[in-house]
Amino acid sequence: MRRIAIAGFQHETNTFGITKARFADFEMADSWPGLLKGAEVISGTEGINLPIAGFAKAARQHSDIELIPILWCAAEPSAHVTDEAFERISAMILDGLREAGPLDGIYLDLHGAMVTESFEDGEGELLRRLRDALGEDIPISISLDLHANITERMIRHCTSIALFRTYPHLDMAKTGARCLSHLLAQIEGARPAKAFRQVPYLIPLSAQYTGSDPCRSLYGVLGEFDTAPDRWADIALGFTAADIPDTGPSIVAYAPTQVEVDRIADQIFAAFEDAEAFFDCGLLSPKDAVQSAMALNTDKPVIIADVQDNPGAGATSDTTGLLNALVTEGAQGALLGLMHDPEMAAHAHLTGAGNIIEGALGGKSGQAGQSPYVGRFRVASLSDGNCEFTGEMYGGGIAVLGPSAVLEVIAEGADVRVVVTSMRSQCLDLGLFTHFGIDPAKAGIIGVKSTVHFRADFEPIAAAVLACAAPGVFPCELTKIPYTRLREGIRLGPMGPTYHLSL
Repeated sequence: MRRIAIAGFQHETNTFGITKARFADFEMADSWPGLLKGAEVISGTEGINLPIAGFAKAARQHSDIELIPILWCAAEPSAHVTDEAFERISAMILDGLREAGPLDGIYLDLHGAMVTESFEDGEGELLRRLRDALGEDIPISISLDLHANITERMIRHCTSIALFRTYPHLDMAKTGARCLSHLLAQIEGARPAKAFRQVPYLIPLSAQYTGSDPCRSLYGVLGEFDTAPDRWADIALGFTAADIPDTGPSIVAYAPTQVEVDRIADQIFAAFEDAEAFFDCGLLSPKDAVQSAMALNTDKPVIIADVQDNPGAGATSDTTGLLNALVTEGAQGALLGLMHDPEMAAHAHLTGAGNIIEGALGGKSGQAGQSPYVGRFRVASLSDGNCEFTGEMYGGGIAVLGPSAVLEVIAEGADVRVVVTSMRSQCLDLGLFTHFGIDPAKAGIIGVKSTVHFRADFEPIAAAVLACAAPGVFPCELTKIPYTRLREGIRLGPMGPTYHLSL
């Protein structure tokens, strides 16, 4: 039997965020399960589109593999992971590996953009500790998110890396399964040569959609290198809300010889250079986005993505820029989700469905220049917030939203409904509306607090998709971000100005 330990520790860190990720946030179930230990790692993730679930499912096809599940946890993207949370979870993983007995290999389900209070490279630090404890010989295969900010230390301390190849991330489980084939080859003695390249410009996440060019073409190149368990290449597009030197796109490649792997990495790097001028990073103002949506005069919904208030990228999900524009411009049949406001959700539950409430909605997270939308609302419906995902990306999982409500804005000339939740959750699944008895396909405009993930489920019902730059702590206009820690010479966006440390 080949004994393989598996574990996961995921966080995408927005260093410009407001609230930090505590240990309790990793214990808590949200869009994904809460902290799982031992056998629960497999049973608690089974059937969910997660890398560790894909790895475990693939391993079950081999009668000579024994999986030793240690721990899996994730927290909603936010500001830095606290030292207490990082130290406790890292220690739990290390202790579990030490107690597991002889191992042939290790698989880790990581994100690749974790920043802690003390470490800019959370994953690299975790991997360093594993190597210190277990030695250099044991193969360690890891999967990373497409938005990873990959570092030299990550490359050095693991045997191999595989990354998601789609944004929206529809291939998370498939990526975990790919890691199994890599790891099995390494257990049998393969040690492919490695290559790592960092792309010299940043790409805002709003321009990272892999369903259109140039990202579609960049990822399309990877298939020609994916020919053997010891030969492949992957791309990370980077997470731009992390102010660290390694922020940005990068390339990892593996092949039997250094000459071959360098040739592969250089070929992909050249493709990035050719693609730079073709990224569309333009964003509309909330007012212009609403006016454009209303002018389309279509019988299908127009989606407006509130890309900078995406809780899935560490934002607060409570800014009111798009809400104000929908009301002021007189939008009809408009939906907006998800607005994080536990206070207003509790007020709605106390008052009851069908009744009128007054209050201040959203805008309570303390962001400069942000204020609540103050008005009157009819409580259209209520929910305990345990919502089943129905789309391809998160299908099989449960969104834990806490006490939630649909509030109809009472304002002359406007028809706007807002889904209000007690917990932050990215609006990326139609189930987040249908759960409340709303048919999104019948809406005129749908505002979603999401950057790209919504496209998988919402684009098929939409007449058009517009992206707006309402305020939020997930900035997509990169030249406006107060970076202080980027590496010298990287460009702030495709064809953008060059960053200098003196700025």
